[in-house]
Amino acid sequence: MPELAQVIVDVPTMQTNQPYTYQIPPKLEKQIQVGVRVIVPFGKGKRTVQGFVVALDNASQYEGELKPIQAIMDLQPVINPELMNLSKWLADTTYSFWISCLYTMLPNLLKAKTTRIIRIVDEVDEHVAFDIFHGRDELEMAAVQEKPAILSKLFKLQKEGKITIEYQVEDRAKAKTVTGIRSLLNFEQLEDERASLHANAHAQNRLLSYLQSIGSQVVKQKDAEHKTGLKAATFNQGQQKGWLEKTPVEVYRQPLAMQGTPDDAHLAAPLQLNADQQNAVNQINQAIDNHDPKVFLLQGVTGSGKTEVYLQSIANALQQGKTALMLVPEISLTPQIVNRVRRRFGSKVAVLHSSLSNGERYDEWRRIERGEAQVVVGARSAVFAPLTNLGLIILDEEHESSYKQDESPRYQAREVAKWRGKYNQAPVVLGSATPSLESRARAVKNVYHLLRLPHRVNKQELPPIEVVDMRDEIKKYGESNFSQKLLTELNDRLQKNEQSILMLNRRGFSSFMMCRDCGNVLKCPNCDISLTLHMDTRTMKCHYCGHEEPIPRECPNCHSHQIRYYGTGTEKVEQELHQLLPQARIIRMDVDTTRRKGMHAKLLRQFGQHQADILLGTQMIAKGLDFPNVTLVGVLNADTGLGLPDFRASERTFDLLSQVSGRAGRANKQGEVIIQTYNPDHYAIQDAKMHDYEKFFNQEMMLRRQASYPPYYYTVRLMASHPEEAKAARAMADIYGRLKQGLLSSTVILGPTPRAIARMKRRYYYQIVIKYKKDPYLHQLLFDILQDTQSRGFKDVQVSIDPDPQYFM
Repeated sequence: MPELAQVIVDVPTMQTNQPYTYQIPPKLEKQIQVGVRVIVPFGKGKRTVQGFVVALDNASQYEGELKPIQAIMDLQPVINPELMNLSKWLADTTYSFWISCLYTMLPNLLKAKTTRIIRIVDEVDEHVAFDIFHGRDELEMAAVQEKPAILSKLFKLQKEGKITIEYQVEDRAKAKTVTGIRSLLNFEQLEDERASLHANAHAQNRLLSYLQSIGSQVVKQKDAEHKTGLKAATFNQGQQKGWLEKTPVEVYRQPLAMQGTPDDAHLAAPLQLNADQQNAVNQINQAIDNHDPKVFLLQGVTGSGKTEVYLQSIANALQQGKTALMLVPEISLTPQIVNRVRRRFGSKVAVLHSSLSNGERYDEWRRIERGEAQVVVGARSAVFAPLTNLGLIILDEEHESSYKQDESPRYQAREVAKWRGKYNQAPVVLGSATPSLESRARAVKNVYHLLRLPHRVNKQELPPIEVVDMRDEIKKYGESNFSQKLLTELNDRLQKNEQSILMLNRRGFSSFMMCRDCGNVLKCPNCDISLTLHMDTRTMKCHYCGHEEPIPRECPNCHSHQIRYYGTGTEKVEQELHQLLPQARIIRMDVDTTRRKGMHAKLLRQFGQHQADILLGTQMIAKGLDFPNVTLVGVLNADTGLGLPDFRASERTFDLLSQVSGRAGRANKQGEVIIQTYNPDHYAIQDAKMHDYEKFFNQEMMLRRQASYPPYYYTVRLMASHPEEAKAARAMADIYGRLKQGLLSSTVILGPTPRAIARMKRRYYYQIVIKYKKDPYLHQLLFDILQDTQSRGFKDVQVSIDPDPQYFM
């Protein structure tokens, strides 16, 4: 029997990837398993912290006295063996601390918080006992921490040794329960009770019959009321008479996207596949059957039926007794995708994404962990769903940058999916109309297996795309967000009772406010970025730190009233659209209108039911949506992203234009696309116009090779921040010196330089970008730097390491 446990502890001020060894008390020997959470003493005094048991050892390997584990938080592991192995790999490859990787895999309700408890340990004055402690022997520090007079007395009591402060870890995971009923009497006893009833006690008579029918099982009272037609008062009478007892019954909270899930007897049948789809399904199924962890790149034009390929491949995995995981990049895509998956697989489906409440996410996680759901659909973090016996993993729209996590651990969901595929001997399918250059390059080298869907399932051609040069429009018609061509086509769709989608690469009313007299731009006091105007709330907002202030009536710099708004936002476009097309019904879909829970699904449902003629939105409407009555797509500012200091700017622009163009003409009606731009000759826009991914791929790869960027080089970004700019710069200069001394001369080190947005949330940021093909010294050196950032030499300096960054801004 193991007597020691290796525990990764949660100490924010001193994180490490090295577990600590603790003694397992005899009373916990049979309960301690790898993957459970425990409470352990840490440091001096009585401080306790939470930790995860990551290994068990035999005491004979150690000498000296070890601290014992104080308590266990779980009756069974919350991290299964696969996810434990994955967490270690994740910490190693993303330069993260192991504890943060373990937390990433759990729903929020399983992440504990620490409470500070003040406890009386010796006799205190009566007025202290009653005025401060209210007759109890303990008190939460949080209740008095802002009351100086009480704190002063408590500090004195602590010096006298009459009170102590303890840190207690609380588990916030709570199951949702409803009232259930259970009979307290057997069949014969209930019959005896019936004999004593009055002749007109019909309701109680029915209750006794119902209790006889359920035997000893527990039934939800609501279900019992529905089944019997009896009111709650009758059940209360049954409880008072001792016929039944009420007991809590655990129920799952059901996510909005899963409400109305069809029962398993009314599931949708698979669709007929065309030859290309059938070939793709056959090859994927063969890999599932042969336990082959092959990576497929499913490249299919928009509307080519990739989702049906996914569904029929999932069905095969389920037939083999396996589970399946399907990731989508945007929460906004989840309602439509979930609807299709649940119509096919019913109660087997669970959904995981950040728009769920903590309770919903916890319940879905438990359904998966208990094996009650075999198919998981979700956004990036669903890649850690505790599925066992995985048979298939799918990443839809695999090129999307949202699959990369911006905060520690900075993982790429595609790489995690490949790890899990290899661990489970299961194939991974990466689907996209515009694969990332990295994935397509791997397919060219046969690292990935390429599957093509070159035709739309409706046998229609891809919609023709017309590029409008907005420079000419301004000369002829003056400033406007809408070209004459786009207005004409929008009017035409209104006459035909067809729908249109308009995409804008912004949100809010306007990009910024500027004083025409002195040129002052209203900026955020915390960040090096201009504030955005929001007319619905009549405020100026920072989209980075959340700062908000009223719209100024005069320039805060020179007090002039010559304030003007520059740029274009979704609110401003909506307002102009109402003026130009007053008869049009418009739904605006951006971060602001979808902030409330369930609004993604509600707005899409309204548009799908033709309660609006035009869907106006940001990038969230560019992909995955399938509305048969949409015959026109307009892109208002195609080149917004092209001017960004980002080596992927052209790729992102091409992907976005190709994806949004694919929303038109997906049924029997011919679609049309109009792209408005100030850079009509840019190759990304011209290749998107011709639907020519191959030409774009070849040209972009040539430019990447010349500039030594991925996929020809690997990249890592190091970032240091501090409230004082000089300290952030000095820390990064020190790191640069270590890198220069420790890495190969062939490794390229760019920087240190201020970040494009140099100040954010009152902190200054400096960065270094490393480009390399192979450097045996890099990995260990970066980990040494990460560990050293925990020392006093880096006081208040936050250092992050981002492998394969999606942005350098």
